[in-house]
Amino acid sequence: MRAHEAGAMHGDIGDRGPGWLRPPADVNTLVPQLWPRQVERGADGALTVAGLDVRELAAGYGTPAYVLDEDDLRSRARDFRAAFPDVDVYYAGKAFLCRAVVRMIAEEGLHLDVCSGGELATALSAGMPAERIGFHGNNKSVAELTRALDAGVGRIILDSFTEIDRLTALARERGVRPGVLIRVTVGVEAHTHEFIATAHEDQKFGFSLAGGAAAAAAFTVLDEGVLDLRGLHSHIGSQIFDTSGFEVSARRVLALQAQIRDARGVELPELDLGGGFGIAYTTQDDPATPDELAKRLRKIVDSECAAENLAVPHLSIEPGRAIVGPAVFTLYTVGTVKDVDGLRTYVSVDGGMSDNIRTALYDASYSATLADRASTAEPLLARVVGKHCESGDIVVKDEFLPADVQPGDLVAVPGTGAYCRSMASNYNHVPRPPVVAVRDGRARLIVRRETEEDLLALDVG
Repeated sequence: MRAHEAGAMHGDIGDRGPGWLRPPADVNTLVPQLWPRQVERGADGALTVAGLDVRELAAGYGTPAYVLDEDDLRSRARDFRAAFPDVDVYYAGKAFLCRAVVRMIAEEGLHLDVCSGGELATALSAGMPAERIGFHGNNKSVAELTRALDAGVGRIILDSFTEIDRLTALARERGVRPGVLIRVTVGVEAHTHEFIATAHEDQKFGFSLAGGAAAAAAFTVLDEGVLDLRGLHSHIGSQIFDTSGFEVSARRVLALQAQIRDARGVELPELDLGGGFGIAYTTQDDPATPDELAKRLRKIVDSECAAENLAVPHLSIEPGRAIVGPAVFTLYTVGTVKDVDGLRTYVSVDGGMSDNIRTALYDASYSATLADRASTAEPLLARVVGKHCESGDIVVKDEFLPADVQPGDLVAVPGTGAYCRSMASNYNHVPRPPVVAVRDGRARLIVRRETEEDLLALDVG
């Protein structure tokens, strides 16, 4: 029987008082949308993933550890392919990338977005066909662009006039004609944290639509005739639940497409609507399914193309978090439990902001559950914190755990597949955790744990 997690409303109780947080009827219950699809509670109350007990994982790989349900990730990739059968689905590698994940994505028929030379190297070393790779970034170096051209990367998303000049010169030298898209800043501010809203005008990405830079960039590429301008690109942010932002974005970028047609007689064949589709981190999140997203986005594009008398372009999207985010949870060991004068109980674990910076960086909310056993104790409103020398080192701001939580217990935090390992650091000289993939009751290491020797090997002083 699938078990599901205790998920109260999450967030800093602050001035609201504790009354707005209601304890669950059973702290052992798991909420399905928060966890990988193969996570359950076993007969003795311990979590299992794909049939493997988390206590075995902790004993074999240590904690903290990122645990990836491989079939979950693959099924989410297939869900997007099924929902968008005539659309190129680019997995956004920045969410989390390693060679094993590249191979999973490739085997499931997805394309791949990279945004640095290191991500490109990872993709190529894992055998991703270069023609299925898109290269993002607001400051691609000559070396990175050269490598992309030499590898035959399928498309490069242009982000500045300097980059247009740089890539044009490199392509002319090599006698190649790479496919490119113009990244358009459409002035839509997604309903998300200001640091991850990427389409309003005052930010570093893309060419401004309102200021005329996007049109000028397209005209420059077309007039030079060296690069193959295939279409336009728009990305409005991350962790988005409301598709109204995509509607405004599509309307504006397709109006630019019509402007280019009218000015140069060229109807660009492609349109990339970006990604940023939200996932559930707490019970308050209600993300759309891939099928729902596909219906809404297709309706938006069809309507706007009809309004501009444009042929419907070949579409692409870029989900990253929506594929890998729910497929991973982080497994921790409790070190201390501290009650502070009846104000709050702090449950300290053996990781923290070095393996999940999002709570500190974005004020992100997460859930948690006792993972190594079930408990009949009363619910306790706790704050799960890390081991780092930083007061902002918070993993889960508020969560109900059983009142008998104690040192040595295992705690699991779901939804950590995106932007946790990829943004991990060595703060306080803490080695980064491993990534363990589980499938059919078997575990394999796909990213090993860093060691103190790894840290010292880089220190040449």
